[in-house]
Amino acid sequence: MSAVQRRGSLTQIELAGVTGLSPATVSNIVKELTAAGVLHTSPSTRSGRRALLVTLARNLGLVAGVHFGSRSLRVALADASMQVLADQRMPLAPDHRADAGLRRAAMLVSEMVESVEARPEELLAVGVCLPAPVDRRTGRITTVGMLRGWDGVAVPEVIGEELSAPVTVDNDANLGALAEARFGAGAGHEDLAYLRVSHGVGGGLILGGQLMHGRGGGAGEIGHVTVDDNGPICRCGNRGCLETFVGAPALLGMLAASHGHLTLRDVITRAKDGDPGCRRVLSDTGQHLGVAAANLCNLVDPEIVVVGGQLADAGEILLGPMRNVVAQRTMPSTAGPVEVVAGELGSAAEVRGALAVALDTARLSGALGVSV
Repeated sequence: MSAVQRRGSLTQIELAGVTGLSPATVSNIVKELTAAGVLHTSPSTRSGRRALLVTLARNLGLVAGVHFGSRSLRVALADASMQVLADQRMPLAPDHRADAGLRRAAMLVSEMVESVEARPEELLAVGVCLPAPVDRRTGRITTVGMLRGWDGVAVPEVIGEELSAPVTVDNDANLGALAEARFGAGAGHEDLAYLRVSHGVGGGLILGGQLMHGRGGGAGEIGHVTVDDNGPICRCGNRGCLETFVGAPALLGMLAASHGHLTLRDVITRAKDGDPGCRRVLSDTGQHLGVAAANLCNLVDPEIVVVGGQLADAGEILLGPMRNVVAQRTMPSTAGPVEVVAGELGSAAEVRGALAVALDTARLSGALGVSV
């Protein structure tokens, strides 16, 4: 049950490999739990061969994931096997109020539950990710001023009151790391560093298979590592943070005189089309990220560095220079340089992580109705 829940879906052969049980034992357990209405099986193929795909049964309930970005809101609904049943995104004003945003998210979740013809009580838990350090015990942002209008807001209380379901809140890069570790580029790795590079820069760490939070939820916040003591003032109040050199405002500002008004998407598209200015900006960004990532690797020695967020779409224009700098600046190892790869889940990583942590919450609270 734990293996199926964590991976979302597995064939019986894959279940045998993950659990260490024999294929015959797995087959018997799957038949028992399917008959009990706990698991669901369906025909599938793996490497051209027929296989039986095992997932959690839909009747176990639903979970919701909510991702508040700097400019947008994304909400997804999934069943207990992590199959996404509904997914919606809408823009947010830069100065939106937290209570209004949370109530809008709750309204979307309620509409999604209704759209799949489920009852409100079938919603087992909700995961919420925010672009700032979060104290998971309280669901409050721990760094004042990082997300305007959200200081002091008890997110679980506001959205939980609307939906009557337990709510778990975490940082968006943490949940992106969790999703990539379970379902994406980091699957199979116990030690992973995740860098989310988009409008801002965030990071998440998974060590020994566990998501790291630190004292106040700031573990892995690589965007606020100082790279220049005399650099520009950052939104966190410090000076010369990495984010002030590679965040969207810095990148777009460097191109404003030569290219006029652009979006991050414009920069990536033009760079791929060969625009030398856009390629230079993304290459320099990769080098800055490489320096910070190398320092992180020398501290925690991850097996893999996964790069997500919108800038990961630039591919090797960004990752090539970053990979070179990481190889140059990390301590030599007989295992070779740490692997640096783009995330596999793209823009869905954070909301998938929110769904995963919601399912974990449902499991721990016993809401799934099974012992895992």
